[in-house]
Amino acid sequence: MPVTSDYLIKIVEMFLYRVTKYLRYILFSKHRKGHGIHSPFVFDLISRVFRNKTNPDIVCKIEKVRRKLMSDQRTIVVKDLGSGSEKPDKNIRKVSDIARYSAVPGKYGRFLYNIAAEFGDQAIIELGTSFGMSTMYMAFGCPGATVYTIEGCKAISEIAGQCFYETGLNNIKVFTGSFDEILPDILNLGIKPGLVFIDGNHRKGPLLKYFNLMTEVSDNKTVMIIDDIFNSKEMGEAWSEIKSCEKVSVTIDIFRMGIVFFRKGITPDNYIIRY
Repeated sequence: MPVTSDYLIKIVEMFLYRVTKYLRYILFSKHRKGHGIHSPFVFDLISRVFRNKTNPDIVCKIEKVRRKLMSDQRTIVVKDLGSGSEKPDKNIRKVSDIARYSAVPGKYGRFLYNIAAEFGDQAIIELGTSFGMSTMYMAFGCPGATVYTIEGCKAISEIAGQCFYETGLNNIKVFTGSFDEILPDILNLGIKPGLVFIDGNHRKGPLLKYFNLMTEVSDNKTVMIIDDIFNSKEMGEAWSEIKSCEKVSVTIDIFRMGIVFFRKGITPDNYIIRY
């Protein structure tokens, strides 16, 4: 479809918003080694998660899948239930383009691996599978947990399932459909997730809805990660509301992602940490 002037204006506004937020992040973020952080809980978290090394064999296995997808010239019909793409709506897309623009980068995949290893416990819930890069990092990070992941597009979900098979992962359960349809069924299983990763439907209203739903089944030990917190102005507004939620004790902003803790007994604060 042709690119309209309204679309170009929206892209420029989004770009300027992200640049402003990134400059703020650079100016105010604490060092990833923990310098200047007085909270024992957050300092310990940085040592165990931010600075921990990821198994290179596992990284190599997952990134090999990514490279394969990025060279895949097949086209598929995409049913996009959210608004994650920055490009004009297009029903037919190349697998390579989706892998290049929609998948979580390896740097943040390694972060998800480490945080899943630390907090995954028995169950991890992911909203937004895409081709499963983030799913695989979390599943490998906490092999004793079951990863329940939801993807709205059947064609994408099927490719993700093939990726999981190729890497030998058997602790992932993929559900295909809208979050509104599938999530209640997962929550009715009585799951208390150790980790929740929300990476789908990048709009303020739906994000806050899913965040509030997940807080109802989360406990003191649950960690929730929101992806693309500064993807747009409305995502930034949603992140601000999440930080002020009464149930939230500590949040950490690493620019691309926001990490939320509900733990009692620690000093409430909002941190910006360089990653």
